[in-house]
Amino acid sequence: MTFDFPHARELMVEQQIRPWDVLDIKVLDVLARLPREEFVPAAHRKLAYADVELPLGQGQKMMKPVIEGRTLQALDLQPGDEVLEIGTGSGFLTACVAALARDVLSLEIDPELAASARANLDRTGLGNNARVEVADALAWQTERRFDVIVVTGAVDQVPSQFASWLRPGGRLFVIHGRSPAMEGLLIQADGSSESLFETDIDYLRGAAPAPQFHL
Repeated sequence: MTFDFPHARELMVEQQIRPWDVLDIKVLDVLARLPREEFVPAAHRKLAYADVELPLGQGQKMMKPVIEGRTLQALDLQPGDEVLEIGTGSGFLTACVAALARDVLSLEIDPELAASARANLDRTGLGNNARVEVADALAWQTERRFDVIVVTGAVDQVPSQFASWLRPGGRLFVIHGRSPAMEGLLIQADGSSESLFETDIDYLRGAAPAPQFHL
């Protein structure tokens, strides 16, 4: 018996995404259309629409669908936006962002994950306007500026260079803080910020808090 992915996708949107206050029609439409199962490792495909994080290998995980939905809604992507994504992972959020914006540059520190994400995007025919680059965002340098930056792993402290890559009027979404009490934060190019929701996800590699030693 074949698994009914379209039905599972519909249930995900109606029973997980909407109830978590994701009401942006553009975001709901993208999540209802894009085949998330194509971005999930084969062993976990039947869990593609479950309310769980999924292992991607290399010690990394795919965010829960509700976090992806809240993230996309926070970005308020416009058709002309140029986006920097920090942490490609499976490439699924990359595909969602690419469907809503003009251009996406996605940085992935792990070469194997970067190659897998690119293969996922190519196989599905999604993300033709997305480029995946192997890079450590904490050491990366660029003269380019972006309308939107989205960070898919948590940070203990928001690196100052992230906001410096924004264009005037741009916005940066990042999950910030100490586990288990982290917050989704939207930072504007002018330095103002807004706390959007609480969550708890894995840290971006190199962005975890320094170990605390207690006598």
